[in-house]
Amino acid sequence: ASTVIATHLSHVVQSHAHELLGHEEVQQLLNGLGKNAPKLVEDLTPRLLPLGTVVRTLQGLLAERVPLKNMRTIIETMAEHAARTQDPAQLTAHVRVALGRQIVQDIAGMSTELPVITLEPDLEQLLTNSLGGSNAATPGLGPGLAERMQRRLAEAAQRQEMTGEPAVLLVPPQLRQTLARFMRSVVPSMHVLAWNEIPDNRKVRLVTAVGR
Repeated sequence: ASTVIATHLSHVVQSHAHELLGHEEVQQLLNGLGKNAPKLVEDLTPRLLPLGTVVRTLQGLLAERVPLKNMRTIIETMAEHAARTQDPAQLTAHVRVALGRQIVQDIAGMSTELPVITLEPDLEQLLTNSLGGSNAATPGLGPGLAERMQRRLAEAAQRQEMTGEPAVLLVPPQLRQTLARFMRSVVPSMHVLAWNEIPDNRKVRLVTAVGR
C-alpha cells in the first residue's frame, strides 16, 4: 500500500509541478546555476528578461512534463532568443527544440525508433487555417469536428498504450502548443511533439494518421 501511495503522490506532484513553481523557487534555481555560470544568469535577468517571464516559461515546460534538470541549456536558449521575443509561449517553444534530445529520450528511452500518430494532411491544413498563426487554447473548429478529433486521438493513444508503446502525436511546430493544450484534459498521457523537436538520430515510425 505504501508503494501505491508513493507512486500516486509522485504522479500528482508531477502533474501539478507547474502550479508549485513560483518566483522564489525559480530564483533558487537561478542561484544554483549562477554558482557555475554567473555571467549567464547575470545577463539573463533582469537585463534580458524579467523574472516573471522566466517563471512563466519554466511553468510552461513543467505543464508539459519537461523536467528542469538541464537548466544551463534552458537559460542559454532563453537568453539567445530574448532579443526577438519576450512571450513565454514562444520562449517555451524555443527551449523545447533545444531540449529535443532529452524530451524524446524521456519518452522513448534509448530506442532509435519513435512510434508516432499524425494528422491527415487535410485536417492538418484545416487546423492551420483555423488558428491563423495564433496560439489559441483550442482550435477554432465546430464542436462536432473537435469532439471527433479528440475521440479518435484518444482511441489511437489507447491502442498505443495497450501495445506498451508511448502515445506520441507529431505535428507541425505552429500547431504543437495548441494541440498539446487541446489534448491535455482528454489524454494526459499523450505527448505532443513538433517535427523540429525530433533529433536527427531518431527514426520516426508512423503508427496511424487521424483524419476528420
